[in-house]
Amino acid sequence: RFRVAFKPVATLLKPQPTTDTEGHAVMSKARGRHDPCVVPRAVPIVEAMAAIVILDALLSARTARI
Repeated sequence: RFRVAFKPVATLLKPQPTTDTEGHAVMSKARGRHDPCVVPRAVPIVEAMAAIVILDALLSARTARI
């Protein structure tokens, strides 16, 4: 078991192309803090990072014995 923490996702202040509710192309510029939800991506990110750290520890232990 281990704990995981995420810092807030940075808001993109650069105008981004998007569409309005009627399908017309518009430019959207963020005002304030509007963070996207990172929850759907959190599990694969944590799993991948945990695998990297475990493999790194195994390889370090293996090279220390040689």
